[in-house]
Amino acid sequence: MSGARSVVNDIDIDLGQLFGALWRSWVRIICFALIVTVGAFLIATLATPQYRAETRILIEARESPFTRPTNAVADSDRPLLDEEAITSQVEVISSADILRDVARQLNLSERAEFSGSSKSILAKLMVMTGLRRDPSQASLDERVLKEMRERLTVFRVERSRVIVVRFASEDPELAAEVPNRIAAAYLKVQEDAKLASNVGAAQWLEPEIADLSQRVREAEEKVAAYRAQADLFMGQGTAGLATQQLSELATELSRVRVARSAAESRASAVRDALRSGAQVEAMPEVLNAPLVERLRERHAQLSAELADLSTSLLGSHPRIRALNAQISETNQQLRGEMQKVLRSLESEAGAAQAQEQQLLVNVNTLKAETARAEGDEVELRALEREAAAQRALLEAYLTRHREAAARSDRTYLPADARVFARASAPFEPYFPKVLPITVAAFIGSLLLAVIGILLAELFSGRAMRPTHGSPLTPVRQVPMPPVPSRDPEPTGSSYAPTGASAAHYAEAAPADTPSDPEQAPVLPAAAATEQPIQMSIEMVASHLVSSGTIRAIFVSPEGDEAGASSVMVAREIADVGLRVVLLDLTWGGAPSTAMLQSAAYAGITDLLASEAQFADVIHGDLYSDCHVIPVGTADRNRAMKAADRLPIIMASLATAYDIVVVECGPAAAEGIARVDGEACTVVLSLIEPDNAAVLQAVIDLERYGYADLIRVTPKGYLTPPKPRGRSAA
Repeated sequence: MSGARSVVNDIDIDLGQLFGALWRSWVRIICFALIVTVGAFLIATLATPQYRAETRILIEARESPFTRPTNAVADSDRPLLDEEAITSQVEVISSADILRDVARQLNLSERAEFSGSSKSILAKLMVMTGLRRDPSQASLDERVLKEMRERLTVFRVERSRVIVVRFASEDPELAAEVPNRIAAAYLKVQEDAKLASNVGAAQWLEPEIADLSQRVREAEEKVAAYRAQADLFMGQGTAGLATQQLSELATELSRVRVARSAAESRASAVRDALRSGAQVEAMPEVLNAPLVERLRERHAQLSAELADLSTSLLGSHPRIRALNAQISETNQQLRGEMQKVLRSLESEAGAAQAQEQQLLVNVNTLKAETARAEGDEVELRALEREAAAQRALLEAYLTRHREAAARSDRTYLPADARVFARASAPFEPYFPKVLPITVAAFIGSLLLAVIGILLAELFSGRAMRPTHGSPLTPVRQVPMPPVPSRDPEPTGSSYAPTGASAAHYAEAAPADTPSDPEQAPVLPAAAATEQPIQMSIEMVASHLVSSGTIRAIFVSPEGDEAGASSVMVAREIADVGLRVVLLDLTWGGAPSTAMLQSAAYAGITDLLASEAQFADVIHGDLYSDCHVIPVGTADRNRAMKAADRLPIIMASLATAYDIVVVECGPAAAEGIARVDGEACTVVLSLIEPDNAAVLQAVIDLERYGYADLIRVTPKGYLTPPKPRGRSAA
């Protein structure tokens, strides 16, 4: 499709043509916008108003410091809920169980807006056409739940722990009541979850406590049995009996050693005093003896009497000698008593020494016993630790069980959330907003209309212009005078190619026509004002150009001889610079064969049979700038199975070319419907007007609505110049 591609690459958008089309269609644009605006206003006015209210919930810890469990952490020490936890609470609030509970509380199934009984006309039409399932086939609960989900919006406020519950309804009171009930149901679910958790914990702790009690009892029995078996009885405090006895014996041994040492010291002092003849009467041990004290009193008395008598009697006096004898006897008695005190002290020291020896024996025995007991106490302490651990766990379980049972019985389990903004009945509906909808409809319809007109201009090619220097630069359209009649050309099943050049029309133009190539004449538009019974090739080409025809369908009841008209008209249009393509839909393919001088090119049948692409089936005419799509070489029966693709192919060709010429041969009116379309002109190509086939074709076409037929004949057309020697595109 080299030729077609060169045409597309050498064009530009004519902004003047685009804006001119908008200016020419301003009435249609305004009318379309007003119609759409009025429709939108009526729909918004007649639509059922919708009211919306919202409740706000704050997620926070609600446990009081006076009721918090003993081992629970304070609220200030608890971590805040993360983003995932808040999102999870949003899902809990919009769960089906809470919505069913609220729907049951408010009897929403009895309301028409939730039961689905008041369906709109559009919804009923969609159900009737099968585009939507009938809601009545679902259960009433499912319909109510679906409507609630469509009207409910639950979301988290960004960067906060606030959850918004928003609901819409036709009733403003209901729009406020539903989110409040949902929030209350959510708090109830949270409390019930905590209660269930506490009850479950208490139920789990009961058998655990019973099991732990039995294990504590067994552990304590093992401790007692082992202590009895190992003879590890406890004394005062935490020490064992053997250890305590050893401590007491050590204390007693120290005391006995001190007493022995003291007794030996006193005895040694008395002994030394007796040996040296010193006075021992003043020693504490001697003074404490009762007999020594009396003897000392007797000695003192005798000494006093002797001193009294010595003043009056001589030493030889019997009285004096008697007193001296008594004093000497008293001294001997004192010494004897002192010997007894010494022996008593020595006996006391010996007893203390003997007691010390006995205590040493007992201490050594207890040391051995204590060493053995300490080895046994290692195992005893292990058993005691096990018993203590079991006892501590039992006490902790008992404490938790009592707390869980108390909180469950009193049902004091506050939810970790609170409602801080309850919904109230809204005064104004949030939908429909009549003024914004009307303004948006007006602006949107204006934009759509403008875009539609611009696209129509672009796709039709009227807003396209070749770039400067293109060989296909279109010339300005000026009226063209009729061409004088020429000698008819011989016709046959294989007619000679015909055509005319742009120079021919330049010679036929009026004298005041500018000579500039951009001001050169083109096909006339005035010829379209009258439609004679039989028009020439030039007149038909001029009419197709001036009338804005996009598709020109040629019907040739007389066969290939009359079919030469489509080829001639296509060449006439192409020679003045317009983009034109001829689509050969005849069975024999004579028109395209004459233009390409061969029937071996790929064409429309190959395209329909998916054996070729567009670029492969569009070829250049050997005698003009016209493009041609021949019949092709594919199986025609297979190609006809894909005849439904012809409208798509025609639309594509109409986008790339100014005019699409379709040669249908002796086709019936019913057969040309596939290639008919917007801005279409049907041309009846004939040689003999009175031919029976021609008359029957006219009747057939008029019966199908093609009354304004254009009749053309190839007779009298000039023979074109020789071929240019170009190869197929």
